[in-house]
Amino acid sequence: MTGPRKPNPALRSERSRQAILGAARDLVSELGYAKVSVEAIAARAGVGKQTIYRWWPSKGAVIFDAFLALSEQGEVIALPDTGDLEADLRTVMRATVAEFADPAFAAPIRAFNLEIIADPALTAQYRERLAAPVDEAKKERLRSAQRAGQLAADADLDLVLEVLYAPLYQRWLLGTGPLTPEYADALVEITLRAFPGGRTG
Repeated sequence: MTGPRKPNPALRSERSRQAILGAARDLVSELGYAKVSVEAIAARAGVGKQTIYRWWPSKGAVIFDAFLALSEQGEVIALPDTGDLEADLRTVMRATVAEFADPAFAAPIRAFNLEIIADPALTAQYRERLAAPVDEAKKERLRSAQRAGQLAADADLDLVLEVLYAPLYQRWLLGTGPLTPEYADALVEITLRAFPGGRTG
C-alpha cells in the first residue's frame, strides 16, 4: 500500500498566487485603486500578508501583475503573420474589441486606467512592462507588411497604431457606441485606406 500523497508546494503556491491576483482585480473594481490595501487583498485571497510580500514589493506591483495576467500579455507576444495584413489585423482587432466588451475585463481595466493617469510611477511601469512590448510586437507585424508592400513604406508606425486603436479606446471609455466585430473590421479598413501599400515616399 502507498501512503497518502504529499501536497505539492508548487501547485499550492500557484493557487495562492492566482487567488491573490484575482482578489486584487476584484477589489480594484469594487473600491478603486486608492482604497485597496495589501491587507484587504490578503484577506480576500485567504492568504497571509507576508505571502504577498514574498512575491511583490508593493500594492502597486501586485495590482499591476493582476492586470498583466488578466490581459494575458505578461509574456512576449507576437501578432499573427499569415502574409495577409488585412486578415491579420481583423483577427487582432476583433479579439481586442471582444475583450473590451467583456464586463469581467472592462470594469477592472477602467479602474486601473484612472490610476495610471493619476500616478506617474504606475504610468512608467505600465509603459515599460506592458505598453512598450505590446506596441513593439504590433510594429514588427507592420514592418513585415511594409516589406511586403501591403502598407505604406513611409508610414509612421506610431501614427498607424493610433489611427487603428484610438477610436476603440475612445468608444470604450466614453460608451459612445457598441463594440462589435463589424466595428473592429471598420477600424482596420479605415487604417489601411489611410496608409495604402505601394507608396515609396
